[in-house]
Amino acid sequence: MYKGRPYDRVLERMLLDRVAEGDKVAFTELFDHYQVMVYDYSMKLTRSKSQAEEIVQDIFIKIWLKRKDIQTIENFGAYLNRATRNQCYTALRKIAADALKYVELTAQDVLSGTNAEHRLLYNESAKMLKTVVDTLPPQQKLVYELCHEQGLKYQEVADQLNISSGTVHKHMKLALKTIRTHFIEMNAMLFVLISMNK
Repeated sequence: MYKGRPYDRVLERMLLDRVAEGDKVAFTELFDHYQVMVYDYSMKLTRSKSQAEEIVQDIFIKIWLKRKDIQTIENFGAYLNRATRNQCYTALRKIAADALKYVELTAQDVLSGTNAEHRLLYNESAKMLKTVVDTLPPQQKLVYELCHEQGLKYQEVADQLNISSGTVHKHMKLALKTIRTHFIEMNAMLFVLISMNK
């Protein structure tokens, strides 16, 4: 992940200690040295230049705001690796959640019949959603359709299928995870349109 040689551990420790004390020059040096590593890893996970750039900024802002905690970090490279991965997954989950929410909200425009652009977007995203739902394991698909499409509560679905509400919850969790992952991996026009209409 490094574009250059990592710091000597002793020198890195000295730099981190200076950052913890509020040394802005030391922080700038830390940022300059590690930003490429964070950016490259973010790009690998999100496949988005804008997301990667935002993640770099977010991570280093958090480091500065919580700089006193930096003295407890033994391996800063490993810490950055983990922080970047977590930040990327958080960003991707938000993208997926926004996509699904947008699909549902756009349905209101479709029903009113007043927005042709939204109607087209809804139809395309609905097709995408149906495609991934059709690939779900039979039990997951059935639970998703009963809960999400028919609006039944977990306990109602459990009673109907003669399973526990915990099992219903598990099936829904797995189904939604698959759907969100699919929307992310598709990297479809939907995300571009969402950002244009915000």
